Amino acid sequence: MDLGISGKRALVCASSKGLGLGCARALAEAGVDLVMNARGADALESAAQSIRDDFGVDVVNVVADVTTPEGQGAVLKAAQGVDILVTNAGGPPPGLWSDWEREDFIQALDANMLTPIALMKALLPGMIDKGWGRVVNITSQSVKAPIPALGLSNSARTGLTGYVAGTSRQVAQHGVTINNLLPGNHDTDRIASLDSTVAQQQGIGRDEARAAREATIPVHRYGTAEEFGATCAFLCSQYAGYIVGQNILLDGGGVNSTM
Repeated sequence: MDLGISGKRALVCASSKGLGLGCARALAEAGVDLVMNARGADALESAAQSIRDDFGVDVVNVVADVTTPEGQGAVLKAAQGVDILVTNAGGPPPGLWSDWEREDFIQALDANMLTPIALMKALLPGMIDKGWGRVVNITSQSVKAPIPALGLSNSARTGLTGYVAGTSRQVAQHGVTINNLLPGNHDTDRIASLDSTVAQQQGIGRDEARAAREATIPVHRYGTAEEFGATCAFLCSQYAGYIVGQNILLDGGGVNSTM
């Protein structure tokens, strides 16, 4: 399927690996030039060069922590005029409700709510001026079904979801759509880390911990970055102009809900 976005330009945050890289590769396969961002220079350059070699698109690297004002400034300088924005940032650490203080919540809000909002505020005007744009925020299944140990993430990402619900309906008339992708358990470093934590807590091997988690998912496996990226690319396509302010689960059926 021709997604109709060849020649467009996208900023994909935290895209040196994992779900961000899956999104970057899927957009590149559709002919989209990229501004890729990550904190690690070596991993970012390796991922970017692989995309250049595989798809022949232009890729600009920005090594920065996009959750900081300095990082946002560097990324936005390179990304002015982009047609597509994919926001992404790693989630805050797990814990118990009694562990977290005000500063913990501030850090979570900065990374997982206020950073995407800042990027949208900076880049939406250019999309509106052109009469076309796509924004996809990578959030979490926890905005549909809170995960007790991830209370910081639950709070910050749900705040972003509320912001998108209102903002998306204000910019849609200009040909700009904003939607959220809600990943469940995907085969990424983040999930591997969580599996290792569970394994240590329960005194079992990581493979055993992974198998136990996969058994709780209706499809009995983790998702892949490739299928996640393909969904992101579709939301950025010419066919997605009537999808506005939606929260799309990619969780293998893990969230048990009618609506």
